[in-house]
Amino acid sequence: MAHQTDTKQQPVRLTKKEYLRELARLQTELVTMQEWVRDTGTRVVVLFEGRDTAGKGGTIKRITYRMNPRFCRVVALPAPTERERTQWYFQRYISHLPAAGEIALFDRSWYNRAGVERVMGFCTPEQYDYFMRTCPLIERALVEEGIVLVKYWLSLSDEEQRKRFQERLADPAKRWKLSPMDLEAQAHWVDYAEAKDQMFAYTDTKHSPWYVVESDDKRTSRLNLIAHLLSMLPYEPVPSPEITLPPRQQRAYARPPLETQTFVPNRYVVE
Repeated sequence: MAHQTDTKQQPVRLTKKEYLRELARLQTELVTMQEWVRDTGTRVVVLFEGRDTAGKGGTIKRITYRMNPRFCRVVALPAPTERERTQWYFQRYISHLPAAGEIALFDRSWYNRAGVERVMGFCTPEQYDYFMRTCPLIERALVEEGIVLVKYWLSLSDEEQRKRFQERLADPAKRWKLSPMDLEAQAHWVDYAEAKDQMFAYTDTKHSPWYVVESDDKRTSRLNLIAHLLSMLPYEPVPSPEITLPPRQQRAYARPPLETQTFVPNRYVVE
């Protein structure tokens, strides 16, 4: 059985210090879960969808912070190339599915067709209809194949999104996150809401449901999502082999003179 979460219990209110402590605990649990995934050969796919600035990237960073990147990959695909536009739509995504013992985290996924492509007119009505009819069948096939598929929709209010857009405009370190498409989305707020509702109507299925995460508060949403993700897998600690460090090799060795090497300047000293 998966680790079950009591959805009826009252949420625990945390200070920022307590949040950091709980986040660290959950990140350690994620490592335990990953070791179980590797040991059992489980394949895990997690989709992160939601409006721009909803916190998808930040949540994924917290999930992967302590995990082994060789077995936990983030899939964040750019716009399709001319060649990819001529392929079967799902082809470029399926090539990133995990092998045994791997986890794939999709920072946006095949649901681009149900969202931005639909709203901005990047696909035809026929292509959209085909996607909506085919997507539930594809996902059922993945689940029946034994892949653990978890889909998250990070829900964000209009007011909070505008606030985050303003923060990005004012912060040079975050301005790169804003694209013309992000700004255009503001003019299509209702269109995106209707597209999301239609997407849920077709693809929120029993075998592959959507899990909605309230994301106006980033810290709260990160903890809730990670805790829920952990509850979706029946992981347990994998016994670690006993490891003893061998004695360090002892042999005559003369280090080259330091002046023969080029060192990075010491611009900082942390005390």
